[in-house]
Amino acid sequence: MPEASGPIIEQTSTRVVYETSHMRLREDGIRRPDGSAGIYSYVEKPDFALIIPVENGGFHLVEQYRYPVRMRCWEFPQGTLPGMAAAEDPEKLAREELRQETGMTAGELRHLGHLHCAHGMVRQGFDVFVATGLMPGTPEPEIEEQDLRCRLFGRAEVEEMIRRGGIADDATLAAYALFLLAGEAAG
Repeated sequence: MPEASGPIIEQTSTRVVYETSHMRLREDGIRRPDGSAGIYSYVEKPDFALIIPVENGGFHLVEQYRYPVRMRCWEFPQGTLPGMAAAEDPEKLAREELRQETGMTAGELRHLGHLHCAHGMVRQGFDVFVATGLMPGTPEPEIEEQDLRCRLFGRAEVEEMIRRGGIADDATLAAYALFLLAGEAAG
């Protein structure tokens, strides 16, 4: 675990440059350790939950169009809900995201850890859960997820997709690393 050393960059001012219901762009005046002044801009977004649904030796992935990169992407189910920060109740959020995106409910949900994504430019983290004892249901995707589809892949297939670049989502790859380090078994 990294040592908490306190801030080495001092915040001298802050202002919101742009804000929507999903994110905030903040610009802070700063003073560096050498005394020089500067500006640090970053995005604030609510934390999210990422779920690794495990079944029959494989994983359920979702695929959807990701507008910023202009392509369809395979990834583990993940997200946040309007008005609900993951930090409030990460497990509840994980269960709801799994249900919305895949229709499945988990008999068991195990927390693997909390990670940060793009921590040099985004103030956002995510909690990683492994979902087992899956029961099927009907997905209820959000409006931005209307093209979302879910599919079960074998573990070897997922690892080959990672090697080929077919899975390039940083949160999915980091969560899979946690899964492997925890000694989890697919199915």
